[in-house]
Amino acid sequence: MAFELPKLAYAYDALEPTIDARTMEIHHTKHHQAYVDNLNNAIAGTDLEGKSIEEIQKTGTDKPAVRNNGGGHYNHTLFWELLTPGGSKEPVGNVKAEIEKIGGFEKFKEDFSNAAKTRFGSGWAWLVKNSDGSVTVTSTPNQDNPLMPVADVQGTPILGLDVWEHAYYLNYQNRRPDYVSAFFDVINWDKVEEFYNK
Repeated sequence: MAFELPKLAYAYDALEPTIDARTMEIHHTKHHQAYVDNLNNAIAGTDLEGKSIEEIQKTGTDKPAVRNNGGGHYNHTLFWELLTPGGSKEPVGNVKAEIEKIGGFEKFKEDFSNAAKTRFGSGWAWLVKNSDGSVTVTSTPNQDNPLMPVADVQGTPILGLDVWEHAYYLNYQNRRPDYVSAFFDVINWDKVEEFYNK
């Protein structure tokens, strides 16, 4: 079955002023839709057709079109779910406990922000659940993610921030640090906890 663009759980203007409605609409309906369409074309008639997006991330990255567009679809699908109007301010449950072990919430915010701000060019910042249940902050280039065998740090992404310019340029122009800082106002920490507990 072909992949489809996921519906959002909120309106395009719901995350303002952190993320403006025009950026959200273009990001979702144009950028993400293109990743979905290109992924479906790239896997049509191959052994990847019919696999889950997670399986494709783990096994299909030797094909550039699958790596780039599969990563784009997976990363954005996760990203939309991690956003919520008004945000939920700080981690809860197991994620909170694991963040405490790596220096606490303020240290996490600093490390995550640095990963996002210092990612050269386009890419993502991540909070990753490791196989032992601990968490790590990392970043990846382009549409790569920590599920891929090519990632420097491998694990299960539970929080991700898109730092491609298309994610923020209409509102923030070249001020990526301002966008990164504002991101903390719209994180859905209950969803991060849900992803951790899966």
